[in-house]
Amino acid sequence: MRRPFRTIAPRICGVLLSLALGAQAQTNGPATHKHSQTLASAELFYQVLVGELSLRASDPGAAYSLMLDAARKSSDPDLFQRTVEIALQSRSGEAALQAARVWKSEHPNSRDANRFVLQILLILNRLDEAIEPLRTEINLAPREERTQTLLALPRVLARASSKKAAAALAERALAPHLEQAATGMAAWTALGRLRLEGGDIPGAREALSNARRWDEKATPPLMLALNLAEAGQRDIEASITSHLTLNTGNLELRLGWVRWLLNSQRPKEAKQELLLITRMRPDLAEPWLILGTLHADDSEWNLSKPALLKYLELAGPETNSDNERRGLTQAHLTLSRIAEAEGDEIAAKSWLDRLDQGDKQLMVQARKASLLIKSGRMNEGRELIQAVPVQTADELKSRQLAEMQILREHKHYREAYDILKTLSDAQPDDTDLRYDLAMLADKLGRPQEMELLLREIMRVRPDYHHAPNALGYSLADRNQRLDEALQLIRRALELAPNDPFIQDSLGWVEYRRGNVPQAVQILEAAYQARPDAEIAAHLGEVLWTAGQRDRARKIWQEGLQLAPNNETLRDTLRRFEIQP
Repeated sequence: MRRPFRTIAPRICGVLLSLALGAQAQTNGPATHKHSQTLASAELFYQVLVGELSLRASDPGAAYSLMLDAARKSSDPDLFQRTVEIALQSRSGEAALQAARVWKSEHPNSRDANRFVLQILLILNRLDEAIEPLRTEINLAPREERTQTLLALPRVLARASSKKAAAALAERALAPHLEQAATGMAAWTALGRLRLEGGDIPGAREALSNARRWDEKATPPLMLALNLAEAGQRDIEASITSHLTLNTGNLELRLGWVRWLLNSQRPKEAKQELLLITRMRPDLAEPWLILGTLHADDSEWNLSKPALLKYLELAGPETNSDNERRGLTQAHLTLSRIAEAEGDEIAAKSWLDRLDQGDKQLMVQARKASLLIKSGRMNEGRELIQAVPVQTADELKSRQLAEMQILREHKHYREAYDILKTLSDAQPDDTDLRYDLAMLADKLGRPQEMELLLREIMRVRPDYHHAPNALGYSLADRNQRLDEALQLIRRALELAPNDPFIQDSLGWVEYRRGNVPQAVQILEAAYQARPDAEIAAHLGEVLWTAGQRDRARKIWQEGLQLAPNNETLRDTLRRFEIQP
């Protein structure tokens, strides 16, 4: 088959057409200078055409020279932009900068020309030269757009290799705007974001304080406050919650707060916020998706399903963006998981069949494989996942992990371990793989292997809180070396103080050490923070031992509603001879 012709850029087609039409119009115009003007237009037409053909012939140098000369002669912005693009495509930053600067000199009030100069300087890491284009970017913005232009500066400077240098550059450019009533809030907010990206926490806090001095109720500084809270500045949390209490309708901030709560392992509070948002704005799709997913994570199927169905109703079948496609995929996969948990395998498969698999083929096939393995057809399920095509090493790893996760989910621990061992041996620096391997070793009754793996993780990743928590809990659960178990769990809590699962481990080790009242208090708090079947199993046992048997039965019953097949809870009920 012959190689097909590649098309000329649409923008240049328009330029060529305008040149051709211009030449035609001039042949019908006044006689004065008619001949020379026609020749000029024809010459430009062919010059641009030859430039494009030179580019197709893999001669970008000639294409650049011809196009830049044509742009200078015509002063056409589209030709200037095309010249810059040709230089960038050929990885010639200096040539691109030269063309952009000529364009800017020809059109000094062109924001497009100035932005190209600015972005190319940032790519070339020539920040000292970027100060004037950055000031021009701000000054060329219409007055009514000035606030949004200032707030967008962190995105504009995202290409800078040094975030600290970018913040210093912005501070120089923003200096005239920091103490003006019309721009102070936006300028300080932008500077705060850039300082935060550069790791300057005190500087970001100072910028936040100044931004709120100009406008205490504005949303952008509060979003900056959220970012600071995410960076560990937890004392800022009170100002955010105070604002939300007084300004219930600030939807942008509330959604940001939800994301922060989820990142902080506080799903219960996130659900409460989402319930408020869905009451305020029931027409918004995204909050229903997040709420439904959170309910599903807690096995609250009766609450998850209607929320996800509401999301699908609002989102509709048409998708216009990658985010929308991801949302629809997530909703269908979760609804399939709910149907599977409810024992309706026909409905589970039906939800999967509605998906346009595309780049989510692995996720869909994994859920289909889960249904097959659940029905006893393990080999067929594994073959279904293994048949998903892969092209890269990362895609192969994702496929192997999907197979391992489904096998683990259905308690085929030996087969899951074999896959994960191969992966972990090939990537010994992958802490997550080593941790999962340790958990599977524990499932296979190999506590010594689990301990060796976890101690290795703690040695190379002392900040990885899952490892000391898992080892401490395992020792407590086996009623061994309880003092050491307590130290390990306390170390994990120092790294992740709000994690309810680590609090659960702490309550469990205190129970094993005989501190029953203290264990009750800790486990009650953990269960309130995260209603979970395993926490319910532990809390119920401690309450039973403390003589609160009615309360223990109630907690166990709630745990069964959350996850009827939870192993820890089922084992606990069998030991106490309690019928579910």
